[in-house]
Amino acid sequence: MAKFKVYVIDDEDIIRDGIKAAFNKKYRIEGFDTAEKGIEAIGKKAPEVTLLDIGLPGMSGLEAMEKIKAIDDDIVIIMITGMEEVKTVVSAMKKGAHNYIVKPLDMNELEVTIDNALETVKLRREVRALQEKYLEENVPCFIAESEAIQNVMEFVNNIAKSPDTPVLIQGETGTGKELVASAIHYRSPNYKGPFITVNCSAIPKDLIESELFGYEKGAFSGALPGGKKGMIEEAEDGTLFLDEVGDLSSEAQAKLLRFLENGEISAVGSTKTKKVRTRIVSATNKDLATMMEHEEFREDLYFRLAVVKVAIPSLEERRADIMPLAKFFIDQYNKKFGKNIESISPEAEQLLKLHKWTGNIRELRNMMERAILVCAGTLLEPEDLALERKPKGEVENVLSGNGKFPRLTDEGLDLESTQEELEKYYIEEALRLAGGNESKAAKLLKINHHTFRYRRKKLGIENE
Repeated sequence: MAKFKVYVIDDEDIIRDGIKAAFNKKYRIEGFDTAEKGIEAIGKKAPEVTLLDIGLPGMSGLEAMEKIKAIDDDIVIIMITGMEEVKTVVSAMKKGAHNYIVKPLDMNELEVTIDNALETVKLRREVRALQEKYLEENVPCFIAESEAIQNVMEFVNNIAKSPDTPVLIQGETGTGKELVASAIHYRSPNYKGPFITVNCSAIPKDLIESELFGYEKGAFSGALPGGKKGMIEEAEDGTLFLDEVGDLSSEAQAKLLRFLENGEISAVGSTKTKKVRTRIVSATNKDLATMMEHEEFREDLYFRLAVVKVAIPSLEERRADIMPLAKFFIDQYNKKFGKNIESISPEAEQLLKLHKWTGNIRELRNMMERAILVCAGTLLEPEDLALERKPKGEVENVLSGNGKFPRLTDEGLDLESTQEELEKYYIEEALRLAGGNESKAAKLLKINHHTFRYRRKKLGIENE
C-alpha cells in the first residue's frame, strides 16, 4: 500500500530532519525550509498532510496556509508553533488549520496528530467514493446542460452540509424528487446512516402513524407480538424521505411536528418518549398552500418541514437537457438489453425536442426503454418512439410529412402553443446551423439580433 505524503515546512533543520528520521518508514516525508519552496512543491504534487511552521522567515505560516488552501483545500494542515505564538494558532484554526503542535515537539504526540489528520483524509475519500457511486447510479437527475438544473445541483450541494435541517422538495411528477433527496443524504454528514423512503400516499391513513412512529405490542388488533420500530427510528443517524407528505393524516401531522420540534417520538400504544436523531426530507407535488387554507395541512408543520425548499424544474423548463438525457438512456438500455444503438435520427430527435413531457424524466426514460427494446437497427427512428396523440386541447407533436408543421386533426390543436413550439424549433435549428453564433442565427431567420436574443431567452432556449 502506498504511503501517505507528509510535507514539513519549517526553517529549522533539526525539526525537518527529526520528523523525517522518526516517521520516514511510516509516511513519505519531504522537508522545505521556506514557505515559497513548500508551496511550489505542493503546486506540482499535493501531499495529504502538511506540517507548517507559523514563524517562518519571509512569507509567514498564516500567509502560506491561505496559499496552500487556494491550491488544494483538501490538504490537511497542522501548524507547528512555539508557546509564545498560541494566539496566532487560534487565528490559523479559524482559517482552516486542522490542528497544531507546540515546540519542542513530542514525537509520540505528533504521530497521533498526524494519524488523526489522515483519518480525516480517509473519511473525505470515502464520502467522495459514495458520491461518485450515487452519481453513477442516478445520473439522469443530474445531467445538466441547462442552467435551471445546474442551479439546483449547486443548491443541493450547499444544503446537504447540514446533518438535520429539514428540506421540502417541490416538483412535478417524474422530475426526480427522490433522487434529489438521495443526493442530499449522500452529500451530508449522515451519509453512513440509512436512507429510507416512505410513500405516504401508498400507506392507509389509519396505518401511517404506526409506520412512522412504531407501536407497542398489543397496541391494536393485528399488531406484531413484539411491537415494531417506526421508520423514523429505523432511519436514525440517517435520512427519512417522506414522499407525498401532503397525504399524512392529521394525527400523523401532529406527531411529526412534535418530532421536528424536540426530536422525540412515542410509539403507538406507549406513554414513553424517545430521542431520535433523524433528518427529515419531504416532497410533494400537491399545493400545500391551498391545503393549509382548507385546514387539510398544518401550517406550523409546513414551516418546520420547509426550513429549506428545493424546487425541481420540469423537463419543459430544462429542454436543453432532453437530448443529453435521451443519449444517457441509450447507453443505459444498450447495456441492459445487449443492444448497439449508436445514435438518434434527425427526425426522431426533432420529435423528442417538440414533445410535451408531462411525465418529465420518468416519461422520457420509459419511452427510451421501449424504443431501445424494439429498435431493430443501430439508429433510433421516429417509429421506435411511438409517441401517442395528446389529449384534446394540447399540441399534437407528431410531425406531418413535410416535417415542419403538426398535423391538424378532427380533435383540433392549440394554435398559440403550436406557434411557440415552432418558434422554439426554428430558433434551435438556426443556432445549430450557425454554430451557436446568435448574429448569424438571427440573419437566417431574417430578424435583428436584439429580437432574436429576446425571443430565445423568453422561450428558455439555452445557447451553450
